[in-house]
Amino acid sequence: MSFILYPAIDIREGRVVRLRQGDYDAETRYADDPLALAKRYAEAGAEWLHLVDLDAAKAGGWTLGPLVEAIRRETTLKVQTGGGVRDDGDVLTILGAGASRVVIGSLAVRQANRVLGWLERFGNDRITIALDARADDAGVFRLPVHGWTEASGLALFDLLKRYADTGLRHLLCTDIARDGMLAGLNLDLYREIATRFPEVSVQASGGVASLDDVHGALAAGAGGAILGKALLDGRFTLAEAIAAIDAKGAAVGPSKETA
Repeated sequence: MSFILYPAIDIREGRVVRLRQGDYDAETRYADDPLALAKRYAEAGAEWLHLVDLDAAKAGGWTLGPLVEAIRRETTLKVQTGGGVRDDGDVLTILGAGASRVVIGSLAVRQANRVLGWLERFGNDRITIALDARADDAGVFRLPVHGWTEASGLALFDLLKRYADTGLRHLLCTDIARDGMLAGLNLDLYREIATRFPEVSVQASGGVASLDDVHGALAAGAGGAILGKALLDGRFTLAEAIAAIDAKGAAVGPSKETA
């Protein structure tokens, strides 16, 4: 299995932004042109792009169809994207726009039966489940929903087992406490996921600050890493990250992830 680097572009009101720990009131704005940024990532060697509709994640109604169509038309990038996925129509709209995978977050927690049906209907290579977790006072990772603003009470590993038992292939897992903080990845979390669910390719997300974090995700058994704020802030370049992974002997690119 290849280790995939996913440069991330979060969109709010048409602009590239990053939120601190999912807080819409703690926003940093970057480039105004997400298509130009996607092109730069493609030119640097990216094969995949992680694209998030932050407005839809809060209010529903995914809006990035024209952007995905332009990215697919003007670059060779494969796109995984989500935000506000609520029903079958949203999944069909996203795939119809040219996305390779649909990212499903809150609904995967609140309506697992429906999402399990989508894995069967659309195929487990077309769906990425995003389980964003926050440790409670007892150290148990719980799964908040609705833009991380509401508690669900569900435990990460309980729900993940249910998905893994029914064929989940792609998981994006974020430690909310580290998201946008440049505090380093929670490698213990990804190591445990990889050990308990080796059939699931987990994308490490939240806290990447240096190339050491990328190396750490690879060593922990993750199938890839989401690169957001660190790239936008210039802590390292995507080309440097690709070269660093190549130097560790991992092929950056698709193997079983061929969607």
